[in-house]
Amino acid sequence: MKTILIKPLITEKTSAASDRHNQFCFIVNKDANKIEIRKAIELEYKVSVKEVRTINVDGKLKSKFTKTGVVSGRRPSIKKAVISLAAGETIDFYANL
Repeated sequence: MKTILIKPLITEKTSAASDRHNQFCFIVNKDANKIEIRKAIELEYKVSVKEVRTINVDGKLKSKFTKTGVVSGRRPSIKKAVISLAAGETIDFYANL
């Protein structure tokens, strides 16, 4: 069985969205679909999911200058899922620390 949820994405933008709109962001497996993501969130955090939106993010091109010349590469691509929860429900990422 593949792991659906890789990790929660905690940034200033996602923290503001969780406060205002009750939305949370996760980095998920690239092969996971919205139904699998919904079931994984509901099992893991014991909440009811209202909506799931997914975003495929391409990795950035990176290059650095070394003694032997320019070395270029690409950061890995990821898939994000933005989860909207039902009213009155929340996910506390800091409870398990």
